[in-house]
Amino acid sequence: MKSSGRTSLLGLADEGVQPQSSNTMQRSNFGAQPVQRDTIGDGKLNFAEDKEAMVLYSKMTDQKDEIQMLRKQIAAAGVRELQLLSEKYALERKFSELRRAIDDKQNEAVTAALNELVRRKGDLEENFKLAHNLKLVDDERYIFVSSILGLLGEHGIWPHAVNASAISNSVKNLHNELQWKIKSSHERIRELTSTVGSQMESGNHDKDNFGPGILTGQFHHQSMGHNTNHHNFIEPSDNMLGRMPQNNIAEGPSSMLDNDRQPQPYNNNFQEFEFNHDSFNKGLNVRAQEMTKDLRPPSNGDHEMTSSISDDRPGIEGFQIVGEAAPGERLLGCGYPVRGTSLCMFQWVRHLDDGTRQYIEGATNPEYIVTADDVDKVIAVECIPMDDQGRQGELVRLFANGQRKIKSDPDMQSEIDAFISSGEASFSVLLLMDSSENWEPIDLVLQRSGYRMKSKITDEPIFAEKFSKDLSIKIPSGSTQFVLTSSDGTSFPLSTSTVRMRETLVLTLRMFQSKALDDKRKGRA
Repeated sequence: MKSSGRTSLLGLADEGVQPQSSNTMQRSNFGAQPVQRDTIGDGKLNFAEDKEAMVLYSKMTDQKDEIQMLRKQIAAAGVRELQLLSEKYALERKFSELRRAIDDKQNEAVTAALNELVRRKGDLEENFKLAHNLKLVDDERYIFVSSILGLLGEHGIWPHAVNASAISNSVKNLHNELQWKIKSSHERIRELTSTVGSQMESGNHDKDNFGPGILTGQFHHQSMGHNTNHHNFIEPSDNMLGRMPQNNIAEGPSSMLDNDRQPQPYNNNFQEFEFNHDSFNKGLNVRAQEMTKDLRPPSNGDHEMTSSISDDRPGIEGFQIVGEAAPGERLLGCGYPVRGTSLCMFQWVRHLDDGTRQYIEGATNPEYIVTADDVDKVIAVECIPMDDQGRQGELVRLFANGQRKIKSDPDMQSEIDAFISSGEASFSVLLLMDSSENWEPIDLVLQRSGYRMKSKITDEPIFAEKFSKDLSIKIPSGSTQFVLTSSDGTSFPLSTSTVRMRETLVLTLRMFQSKALDDKRKGRA
């Protein structure tokens, strides 16, 4: 009863509670007055009425207490409500401040992101420029190294490795060798000049003195006893050295004779003095008498001097190339070392149509894998044998494929023709992702007008462009990888499962590129 009455009174306002309590008290007073009158008048109370009055009084007391308690609760609730409102307003202020701070941070983040994008765009453009410049420098370095190696190879000097230090040392050795040869040529010319001069003064034309005889161009048709007055001596001059080839110290007497005054010139190929590093380091002084001993009288039917020194130099016999000369196939240069050969330096070379040679970068091993760059070119291997003392033998050069141009094998060519006729080719390759060592599988699709790359994992396009003349492919030696450089200078390191697949892909791409460029030229025309 108390709880239900208390609950019913919780929803009443102060105005409704006050009249109810006053009415209740009036009813109580009204009921109490007859009781008093009856008590005073009669002196007796009815027990039932008294009990009911007590119950009503008890209820009234409880209701008063309940009303007081409710008033206190209402007052406390009001205070609590005010506190909550105050806290709410404070939280709303803090929330609005946080909202403004978040907005400011977001604006700062957006501004920073835009600045970062601008910076990255500038970095990418700078990277493109640097990559383009690096490509140009790399091409120039490749041409320079190839030219230097070709120059060294022409003089029989090969560096033990293709790097700056080895090439620099080889160039220094070549420079020292040429300087020594020039110095020796001067000394030999002076010695021969003095010998000819003394012979002319003495007038001795004995056949045993064959040195001056050869130099003056005296040739006896029947015997050395013929009259020598019919033959004129040539006065030595100071410009003889300028008329001699620099690569031959004593090429022959004809280089020092006046052809107008000599009716029957005689060509004799004398041995060129070979440069020896050990002798040079020891400061070998060549005397005039020892140098004149190199001259030998001509023998009947023998117009070329043989060198005993070359027989002792390292060499290689039975040199041959094993393997099929086709893209993706392996070639092996091999032979039998002789005369103390302990080391052979190999270099694979491309011979171009214009007669120039191009040294293949990185192809310095006996084994070489024919690449797509070798197609329609003649390739050869050059070998220089060496012994433990560092002496070099003569250069051995052997052409692959019978000195014919490299062609694709029938199976590869038919596969390429099928791709060209269908107008599309798809290859599954691996792409080296940026700033990581992970290779992602992609599909490289070649078409008549261009090519595109698509990721196999996300199935999203990676790159696509039309064919242009700036598109290039670089094939390193001895691996399945290659680098595709787009027209804007972006490089894509790619790798195939086999070397044969790489060569097929590269040849197909170049065929599509060539046809696309031809179509563009025809369209412009």
